[in-house]
Amino acid sequence: MLGALFFAAALTPTLVPRSYLTQGALAGGCFAIGYFTGVLWRRLWHYLELPEPSARARSVANALVAAGCLLVVIVALWRTTAWQNAIRSVMKMAPVETAHPLKVCLIALITFVVLLVLGRLFALLAYILAVGARRIIPRKVATVIGVIAAGLLFWSIANNLLIRTAFNALDSSFRELDVLFEPERAQPTSAGKTGSPASLVKWTELGRMGRRFIASGPTAAEISAVTEHPAQEPVRVYVGLAAGDTAQARARLALAELKRQRGFERKILIVITPTGTGWIDPAAMDTVEYLHHGDVASVAMQYSYLNSPLSLLFQPEYGAAAARALFAEIYGYWTTLPRDQRPKLYLHGLSLGAMNSEKSAELFETIGDPIAGALWSGAPFESRIWRSITDNRNPDTPAWLPEFRDSRFVRFMNQNGPTVPPDRPWGAMRVVYLQYASDAITFFAYRDAYQPPAWMNAPRGPDVAPELRWYPIVTMLQLALDMAVATHTPMGFGHVYAPEHYVDAWVAVTDVNDWSAEALAKLKSHLAARARRAPGDDPDRGG
Repeated sequence: MLGALFFAAALTPTLVPRSYLTQGALAGGCFAIGYFTGVLWRRLWHYLELPEPSARARSVANALVAAGCLLVVIVALWRTTAWQNAIRSVMKMAPVETAHPLKVCLIALITFVVLLVLGRLFALLAYILAVGARRIIPRKVATVIGVIAAGLLFWSIANNLLIRTAFNALDSSFRELDVLFEPERAQPTSAGKTGSPASLVKWTELGRMGRRFIASGPTAAEISAVTEHPAQEPVRVYVGLAAGDTAQARARLALAELKRQRGFERKILIVITPTGTGWIDPAAMDTVEYLHHGDVASVAMQYSYLNSPLSLLFQPEYGAAAARALFAEIYGYWTTLPRDQRPKLYLHGLSLGAMNSEKSAELFETIGDPIAGALWSGAPFESRIWRSITDNRNPDTPAWLPEFRDSRFVRFMNQNGPTVPPDRPWGAMRVVYLQYASDAITFFAYRDAYQPPAWMNAPRGPDVAPELRWYPIVTMLQLALDMAVATHTPMGFGHVYAPEHYVDAWVAVTDVNDWSAEALAKLKSHLAARARRAPGDDPDRGG
């Protein structure tokens, strides 16, 4: 009964459309969890020696429950296509004709059998250990010890053998991928470019994502053609993992390269914390460079070869330490410059980069000489500052787009712009969180297993399907899967942030006031077309 109910609940919509493969694996896993929960309840009942119904009563009850469960499963499978199309509709995607219910069932069955075999092996091991322990301790105590010992043994095998082996293999693969050269991105020859022959950072030391960042930005001529104003060549500095043995060494190299390129003479200076592999979202950086006519310098430093989910699991401390080291170097030098001659200093990060960027600046360190602000997009659910502000939001504002106090320090934005009028006064520092309600990387929480999340309350975000419902345990697993596929949505939904939304965010953060509404609309159209001309160019998009 529990397996069937969990299976049916797993087919209901959440935040991101699913393929029949991921849907089947999720449904099979949920069926297994429901089944194991029922088995555990039955074992516990026997263990406590509680009274049981007669065999006839059990047979009748089982028959009725089986018929009811079969009906629930059939109805859920019949509704699967409509549920998936409900998500696709709010994301403006073409509807699917079928969600392939038979394939979903087959994949779910295979998943369940695999998990069932593992569960039976666990039960067998626990029984063997318990039988051995009964020779010296009471039976019930031996049973508990057998279960605990089996759990520890399974965890040890999984963690020390399977997970570590997989981690080492993935780390090696990502390291090899990082050194690959893409033929369409030649080494720059201009002395003002990182990686050029005149640069302090070798082209080979940038890494794959660093070379992409340096080579992909708009030129002064491209900016001027769109803005119809004179433009400068943006300064982009990037230091890869191969450029130094420690984060501090790479941070010092980044500062030296930024000074060589005279980045501190620009109007805007942005310290970027990239995602796990070192990827920087071009939709974010191209936008601010256009808005300020190229009078922008940006600096970033790689801290991992792994993509963001793996980096978060296995190297959570690396990103924060690297972000901290880079900010300390840049900020330390920036504070020595005359206040009326130095650039405005900002922070930026996407996804894991946003979380680590939050950790880079200490309040008590900067309170005497504060930076100008920060733009953080798609902040993960474990981001400390984001979580604190969201939990302490004004009571009448939704969790997916909150307002915090009088909005003088921090504001939230989504596809529809900010929650407060743009002419409302800001404080000395401006912080903007750009987030979509359909981004599971932002809104996942472990407590979703036992209580409905606040972002499900009405009114809901514009990109969340009205058919979405909360189910114990299942919803948390659905959102966990949504995190894994959050970058497979159309631009402007899930974890794929659109350049036109970055325009509104950077306008607010950097106090842009010399653009007309018509000029901003033209820029948004240009950037949207530019971003959509190269889909799939970002394998670690947001990751």
